[in-house]
Amino acid sequence: MSTRLAFVTSRLRVEEKLLLAELERRGADYARLDDGEMSLLVAAGAHPADRPNPPTTPPADVIWNRSLAFGRTLYTQRILEAQGALCVNPSSVVETCGDKVLTSIALERAGVPSLRTTVAFTPESALQVAEEFGYPVVLKPVVGSWGRLVARLDSRTAAEAVLEDRAVLGSWQQQVFYVQEYIEKPGRDARVFVIGDEVTCGIWRASEHWITNTARGGSVERCDVGGEVGEISFAAARAVGGGILAVDLVETPNGLAVIEVNHSGEFRNSIEPTGVDLPGAMVDYVLGACERGAL
Repeated sequence: MSTRLAFVTSRLRVEEKLLLAELERRGADYARLDDGEMSLLVAAGAHPADRPNPPTTPPADVIWNRSLAFGRTLYTQRILEAQGALCVNPSSVVETCGDKVLTSIALERAGVPSLRTTVAFTPESALQVAEEFGYPVVLKPVVGSWGRLVARLDSRTAAEAVLEDRAVLGSWQQQVFYVQEYIEKPGRDARVFVIGDEVTCGIWRASEHWITNTARGGSVERCDVGGEVGEISFAAARAVGGGILAVDLVETPNGLAVIEVNHSGEFRNSIEPTGVDLPGAMVDYVLGACERGAL
């Protein structure tokens, strides 16, 4: 192979620029690949003469994928794993984290506390779930990030209107209704970074809005990741398969619960308040995988 590491990106966010700068500082043997320019052989053809010679090989031993697009990331990792590459994060982790239903299943199976959630497949059955939960409830897309299309439904009238809209959006994913209990959180929730076997650091994200994503303007401060915060975050990371992950948690009347686990989370706003070199820690993990040939 021409290089030990391939760093796959689409649009470069601050996070990707920081990671690339750290790879450069280390003098790492890597190549940057733009997923918009990639084409990946999936099947070589039925006739032996059609097959490539030598057999298809991945562009690197280790693939570190920081693409913004869930679908591109998932299929890139699956294809390159089939060709023999080691992927960060593995396709199984990407698939689980990128789909809220699969994340909920993984957390429940591992006994990790999460929010009460029901999946329905018609507006009528979703409305019945909302009535059983009691308003307000939260409706989320099964695939999505940055809080987009997440709706708090405060009444039956609001639920009927939003569910009807989702039903006609056209995507089958929008017709899987992921209905979750609403938690009156104390104006904040936590994001905790788990890298390999280490709970690295965390932040509290605060906002007057009920969605506290820093991408939507939430403020941040350091979160102590000792005790229950770290234990639950580590358990959540293990539940989805491990790797470089960001675990989001919320304080509930019954203790901490996991909201979701991110396979390619943003971290720019977590470096200063925590004092932790997150790009360095992530690069350490990936270069270690390059050396070991294993995660």
